[in-house]
Amino acid sequence: MKTREMISAMIETENKAIAWKARHGLNILRISLGLIFIWFGVLKFFPGVSAAEVIAGRTIEKLTFGLILPAVSLPVLAVWECVIGLGLISKKWLGLTLLLLYFQMIGTFLPLVFFPDETFAHSLLVPTLLGQYIIKNIVLLSGGVVIGATVKIRNTDAESYS
Repeated sequence: MKTREMISAMIETENKAIAWKARHGLNILRISLGLIFIWFGVLKFFPGVSAAEVIAGRTIEKLTFGLILPAVSLPVLAVWECVIGLGLISKKWLGLTLLLLYFQMIGTFLPLVFFPDETFAHSLLVPTLLGQYIIKNIVLLSGGVVIGATVKIRNTDAESYS
């Protein structure tokens, strides 16, 4: 095979891969996020299983000035996260699902403010393992934003993005 033919074949392969990603990438992202929310949500139904259980309970308790204790807030949070996951996977009520996701994500970042001694070591540039666990949620939030942008596009008849 000549160099020019090999380069053409590589370009064609790359173009096919890009087209496949454009067709399927958003669905992969949506379903992946949905699975993560269901997985982490289900863990919260079982006391002592979720790595985020203690910090989530303490955060909600602090946010509500002690009115909602972890025994109540964690099952509610578990249901909330599972609803987000099911909404993402099914694409039902996607606008509402994303609103729930955004509010849940805001809540996940609150421990960085409420409990900085537990989420950062030495400075804001050195997160603890708990801080890293929280900060990685930027990626989940970003995925939700991308999906949200496609909901808006789809509502304006740009069906090629769905």
